[in-house]
Amino acid sequence: MTAPRRLAPGDPALAQVLGLLHRAFAYMEGRIDPPSSLLRLDAAAMDVPARAGEVWALGDPVRATVTLTPQEGALYLGKLAVDEAARGRGLARGLVDLAGARARALGLPRLRLQVRVELTGNQRAFSAMGFVEVARHAHPGYASPTSITFEKDLP
Repeated sequence: MTAPRRLAPGDPALAQVLGLLHRAFAYMEGRIDPPSSLLRLDAAAMDVPARAGEVWALGDPVRATVTLTPQEGALYLGKLAVDEAARGRGLARGLVDLAGARARALGLPRLRLQVRVELTGNQRAFSAMGFVEVARHAHPGYASPTSITFEKDLP
């Protein structure tokens, strides 16, 4: 697998990232409520995270990806996905490690991410990588929590 590369706005590989995200997140349809906004994204929308933060990709074609956005006191990991055929090779963990290095370079002391309450497997995976639950939130119009915020303090 090639080294991770940061994608700039307009990079043709952003279309591959979007395709990977659509495939990787498709299993959530009908499983999470409210539905993921990701499935409504188009290729032009992928320039937004590349401008507001960083989009990283592994492979050519893209086999794994993550978006990183600086927030107050943390670097936010979003849209972490690994192609089904490439799972089990440590790519997600490698991207989380990359996020930790980027956070330290930006002077941010921790990583932050959100997981939907229904996705217990994802919660276990992030807990195994050292993330801990710090909050629960409800999407607008929902009385019960719909997502869980996890954080990981960096050494």
